[in-house]
Amino acid sequence: MATSDLKSLLPDVLPENRRDFLVSKLAVGFALAVRPIGAQTIVTDTKGLTAGEVQILMADGKMVPAYRARPTGGGRFPTVLVVQEIFGVHEHIKDLCRRLAKSGYMAVAPELFARQGDVSKIENIQEIIDKVVSKVPDSQVMSDLDSTAAWATKNGGSTTRLAITGFCWGGRIVWMYAAHNPKLDAGAAWYGRLEGDKNAMTPKNPLDYAGGFKAPVIGFYGGKDTGIPLESIERMRGALKVVGDESEINVYPQAQHGFNADYRPSYKKDDAEDAWKKMLAWFKKYGV
Repeated sequence: MATSDLKSLLPDVLPENRRDFLVSKLAVGFALAVRPIGAQTIVTDTKGLTAGEVQILMADGKMVPAYRARPTGGGRFPTVLVVQEIFGVHEHIKDLCRRLAKSGYMAVAPELFARQGDVSKIENIQEIIDKVVSKVPDSQVMSDLDSTAAWATKNGGSTTRLAITGFCWGGRIVWMYAAHNPKLDAGAAWYGRLEGDKNAMTPKNPLDYAGGFKAPVIGFYGGKDTGIPLESIERMRGALKVVGDESEINVYPQAQHGFNADYRPSYKKDDAEDAWKKMLAWFKKYGV
């Protein structure tokens, strides 16, 4: 979407409490903050799939754009909620949805920053965090994911089989949603923060919920992730062991943060492919 087109979607004066939407359509291509895009970027075709943008009615009455992909044809498909990185639902997240659809899932990725702003046009990562991501309350995200799951059941998704996966910012959300939704069957968290500063928007961390997860989560982390220290991962592992939780964490010693992001230099092909296989096996193990 051109900048001029984006501006036409915005009101002349934004209300101070931002009740009106800032994003009504998904971004095209990749976020500016992650350019240049690597040559190894994977592009999954839509052959045999029904894929594209949809609008989902949320609990507060707002319509949020989302990307969904599922196998073409009738019947119901197990649903996987796909939670974005801090860069929004850009082409990489859409491609992940198509990959899941190729494995037989209804994959849906709602634009969870829609009320707070369009991160796709911001070039500085810290600015994305400060101006948009830090304004997104966990409570809003949990509600939007609930509404997305409900939408899926009315549009070809299974009424009983539900999983979630998320990356970076979305990896943390996977753990949080596993503590929130008793209807969730399984989760896969990719390099999501496990602990850290708390505030009104994010009052708790995944570590705080150890012993309270309603679905088992498999976590994928990089041993060379400078933002998520191994000490933090070990604290989570220890807490899960103490309470006898079925969740588990896999650490790839040579991987960095974002090792599944095939459009960025952090991509580590072997580890990403191994983790993806483990995620699909995890979903199958728990009936998704």
